[in-house]
Amino acid sequence: MRKSLLTLGLLAATSAPVMAADYSDGDIHKNDYKWMQFNLMGAFNEKGVTESSHDYLEMEFGGRSGIFDLYGYVDVFNLTTDKGSDKSGKDKIFMKFAPRMSLDALTGKDLSFGPVQELYVASLMEWDGGSQGVNNQKIGLGSDVMVPWLGKVGMNLYGTYQGNDKDWNGYQFSMNWFKPFYFFENGSFISYQGYVDYQFGLKDQYSTANSGGAMFNGIYWHNDRFAVGYGLKLYNDVYGFADGEGVLWDASLKAQSSGVGHYIAATYKF
Repeated sequence: MRKSLLTLGLLAATSAPVMAADYSDGDIHKNDYKWMQFNLMGAFNEKGVTESSHDYLEMEFGGRSGIFDLYGYVDVFNLTTDKGSDKSGKDKIFMKFAPRMSLDALTGKDLSFGPVQELYVASLMEWDGGSQGVNNQKIGLGSDVMVPWLGKVGMNLYGTYQGNDKDWNGYQFSMNWFKPFYFFENGSFISYQGYVDYQFGLKDQYSTANSGGAMFNGIYWHNDRFAVGYGLKLYNDVYGFADGEGVLWDASLKAQSSGVGHYIAATYKF
């Protein structure tokens, strides 16, 4: 069974009660679906080690197959290789894969309780194109939780393993949502969608801040084939860089890791 994002949005917005996952009949593929889309993005005042404005193309995908739930994307920066771009001379690619394994489907038992609908072993892998760049693997416990008005929200808590350093470094809480809230007569709709990534318990040897993160708040128009939207992203000491303080490898480079970034997107759905 294949479901588009439009279909998923309609399901998320229904007023019928959402039931916990039930795999006691042995049919672990009854909720299977898949989706993929390309997003042409513009980022303005993005925060991190330095502030950056740039373009990028994002291939975003996800779905469900049996016991596995998957979300991921691959970003390609500076599409025209513009020497004046903030991304000129930097890594061209960043990718994130976030597979989760359903404990409910694996055991055939209903593990739901209260607002928690399903439990997972959650993982997250992050890489860029550099030999000494981002190389993180995260593992922990995930869940789908029913939240008032927002509906089903994914929540995951990970421990972080830094592949380049061969060491564990703190934890990350992640949450994501997709909430259609206004529908047009032609079936298109406007959604509030976004995520939170918050790191904490970071070690001083790798970070100048012990905690930090970001929250993305997007307002998007969707139909079955296209979407356009704007996102406001709030940063606070993101990635463990203390805002205004020198980074570990260059004390003269003052991190620009807190504040507000802006994103625009045009999407084509496959």
